[in-house]
Amino acid sequence: MKYLFLLVSSFAFAQQTSKVDFISLYANLTPNALEKSISGNVTYDFKVKSKIDTIKIDAIRMEFSDVKINGKPVLFKNSGKSLNLFEGFKKGKNKLEFSYSAKPKQTMYFVGDFSTGSGQIWTQGQGKYTSHWLPSFDDVNEKVVFNISAEFRNDFTVLSNGVLKSTSMNSKGNLKTWNYEMQKPMSSYLVMMAIGKFVKKTETSKSGTLLEFYLKEEDKDKFPTTYKHSKEIFEFFEQEIGVKYPWEVYRQVPVMDFLYAGMENTTSTIFAQDFVVDEIGFNDRTYMNVNAHELAHQWFGDMVTAQSGKHHWLQEGFATFYALLAEKKLFGEDHFNFELYQTAETLQRASKADTIPLLNEKASSLTFYQKGAWALHYLRAHVGDKNFQKAVNRYLKKFGFENVNTDNFLAEINKVSKFDTNAFKRNWLEASGFQVNEALAILKKNQFISDYLVLLEQTELPFSEKKSRFEAILNSDAFYPMKEEVVYQMNEVPFEEKKDILMKTMQTNNVKVRQAIALTMKQIPLDFKSEYLTMLNDPSYLTREMVFKNLMTQFPDDRFSLLDQTKDWIGFSDKNLRITWLTLALATKDYQSENKVKFYDELLAYTSPDFEANTRQSAIVNMLFLNKADKNVLPNLVNGLTHPKWQFTKFCREKIREMLKQDTFKKYFQELLPTLPDNEKVQLERLF
Repeated sequence: MKYLFLLVSSFAFAQQTSKVDFISLYANLTPNALEKSISGNVTYDFKVKSKIDTIKIDAIRMEFSDVKINGKPVLFKNSGKSLNLFEGFKKGKNKLEFSYSAKPKQTMYFVGDFSTGSGQIWTQGQGKYTSHWLPSFDDVNEKVVFNISAEFRNDFTVLSNGVLKSTSMNSKGNLKTWNYEMQKPMSSYLVMMAIGKFVKKTETSKSGTLLEFYLKEEDKDKFPTTYKHSKEIFEFFEQEIGVKYPWEVYRQVPVMDFLYAGMENTTSTIFAQDFVVDEIGFNDRTYMNVNAHELAHQWFGDMVTAQSGKHHWLQEGFATFYALLAEKKLFGEDHFNFELYQTAETLQRASKADTIPLLNEKASSLTFYQKGAWALHYLRAHVGDKNFQKAVNRYLKKFGFENVNTDNFLAEINKVSKFDTNAFKRNWLEASGFQVNEALAILKKNQFISDYLVLLEQTELPFSEKKSRFEAILNSDAFYPMKEEVVYQMNEVPFEEKKDILMKTMQTNNVKVRQAIALTMKQIPLDFKSEYLTMLNDPSYLTREMVFKNLMTQFPDDRFSLLDQTKDWIGFSDKNLRITWLTLALATKDYQSENKVKFYDELLAYTSPDFEANTRQSAIVNMLFLNKADKNVLPNLVNGLTHPKWQFTKFCREKIREMLKQDTFKKYFQELLPTLPDNEKVQLERLF
């Protein structure tokens, strides 16, 4: 019945878009951080094309007042899901005005502490629906020119879609209004707002587009590493796609506890704070692929938008593929082909269980993103680069600022090539599974991939038969995955037999190759210890963490010196190294006994709402590792049940369910229940 209702709802709105066209929105909004609410005045210009009884605007749990059409008050119905209008409009142009307020339960999120200045407000419309915070349209086929103005504290920055046309202060000087304007229409899920204390840097592309980059004040030294290659990627896309960036400005801003890696809101990408890195973190985790992916969406998704979920690959497959093309431009053919090889492996492994084809609204994210990218790579390889570029160019220009389906794109391919797109559609888009043989045939044209596959085939050979081959690889300028694979294939070889080769491997000074040793070497031989210790200084937070843990475990007599050597480590923004250090310092008997309470309090603080979800989860896991009966951490575990990040909420929920199986914890949670805020109390009661 739920599925039938969705079909009926979709059909009903499709009927509306054929009869009514909403042209533009002007909204003056006031977010309230204390109440976690938003209110404002909205004006819609719309055109009635043919007779219609009721016009609906999606609006989830909102209150409305002062509803007027063409300057006159009108009766309306608020269903709790939509604002329904049934009088006052005429055929042709109309103007709708109203005031509204809402306390969004999703889509607009209030995180951090505004009293200390660390608070942020941000939105996530895709998959969550903008209609939870702004009366708008869940149907992607209704495209509107959105113009957002917002008033907030003057010590914060407000970001929204489009060009910032002006700002103004209120009479008291404590509130500021930011006025943003768009020129072209877009789907409602792409409307955004982000509020926080940000610093900004700008560049201008060769084509004259203003590029804005934002970070938190405390991260201002991380602009070069976080946004590395951003301008180069932007200019590459304009050249590769052959269509100028379709909007007036492009900005990027990281926010705390974002639900996903990034989101391609039109002109204004939001991405996760996790990608804000320094020079060392850059070697482990970079924003570059997400950066390129979300930027590609400005053409594929924002400029041309899929008509329905069935054609979602036209957005995610294209963005994934073009991000890979950007990486090829930056890092070369071998990198590009290795990324494709890895995704081909993943798709092949998943194909037995993941059987829903690409051209299906219920396909998995892996299918939409990675198989979609592979389908485009296969298509491009067979029609040729120039023909593919020509077809994409025509496709974008023909359907710009409209909605599209798969046949629209394939029709443009047919105009430039005699390639059999019907067979392509059957085999790559409508069939389940992954076309592994076709993929391998393309990959093997790359010499590195051919060499890599030959190396993989030698896995079962005795070490003595491939030792000279390993040495040759390590002494060559082969792409690093070849050298990684050498390390992996030596994993079970006795140390004395592989010692010389391991030494050569360490001397490559390649972060990834040395990291492979840290990952595979479970027992550290004494005569390799001095070499292994050098990895504590490798420019990789992941390598340092692995090496530190292994050394602390295998050399207990060295724990004091190891802790002293690493006492100033912090790591990523989630404080991975600091949390690891505190945990091992607390677990090491007699180490700085006078500071144990201080260490404990710091680790406990990381479990609190003052920190991001990744930090909190890591700290909770480590606290319970030290003492599984530690009750001090449990209130913060319960607090996590109300967190906006579903991954953290799931972790907290599963951990509490596990604890409730024990009478001791069950009793404690029952005692804690009356002391909790109402929202936490409701969530905990559900778990009993």
